Amino acid sequence: MITSTSNPQIKRLLQLQKKAKARDEENVFVVEGLRMFAEVPKNRVEKVYISESLFNRKKLELNLQDFPYEILSEQVFGHVSDTKTPQGILCVVKREKYDLNELFKVENPHFIVLDNLQDPGNMGTIVRTAEAAGVDAVFMSKDCVDIYNPKTIRSTMGSIYRVPYIYIEDIPNLLDIFRKNGVKSYAAHLNGEKFYDQEDYSAGTAILIGNEGNGLREEVAKKADIWVKIPMQGQVESLNAAIAASVLMFEVFRQRR
Repeated sequence: MITSTSNPQIKRLLQLQKKAKARDEENVFVVEGLRMFAEVPKNRVEKVYISESLFNRKKLELNLQDFPYEILSEQVFGHVSDTKTPQGILCVVKREKYDLNELFKVENPHFIVLDNLQDPGNMGTIVRTAEAAGVDAVFMSKDCVDIYNPKTIRSTMGSIYRVPYIYIEDIPNLLDIFRKNGVKSYAAHLNGEKFYDQEDYSAGTAILIGNEGNGLREEVAKKADIWVKIPMQGQVESLNAAIAASVLMFEVFRQRR
């Protein structure tokens, strides 16, 4: 059992929790909590860390014999946890790599593209909602928040394991690739000429969502095939990015259902 916060494994875990660079260098991320542990694909688990109390209560139920694991004292687990009320289990998970060309092999794909999204909670919520709405892949500009941020991971509620995602260097160029592959891009934009539910999303569709404060960058919006807007009442000028993305993704899903 690890009882010291000076242990090299604990120092490494803290780096993986706090530093995107550390996660990138090792090509892993950290998930925390019983649900996130239960849903992680077994072949992607690098190592499990469990608190002494949870180990004593649930060691058989959790099938820990299937993984390399370490038991941590309560103090040490609290030190390394990223949550206010730790559940007593976290694990280091290997990343999945997705190939851009493979993502285009889906017939009439349903994509979402995120441009400079900055809030980790929004990112995680969008990934989770994307799974529920049948989205085939999430594309993110390089300046989006790190999808492996612990808060983002928690917000996905396990969808991070099942929804393909990929960071893209050049989003305007991606929209050209979409067009060549028969995928029409729809930008969520306050200056859209039509409401989002007046369009037909039965063919290949990509929904574009921009930064929380500034919306889509001009060079990205200009490349979109169509601008659409969400009708709103009252004095509200815009919706939260995750809410707007959800409304549009589920309209695509509704039409196809």
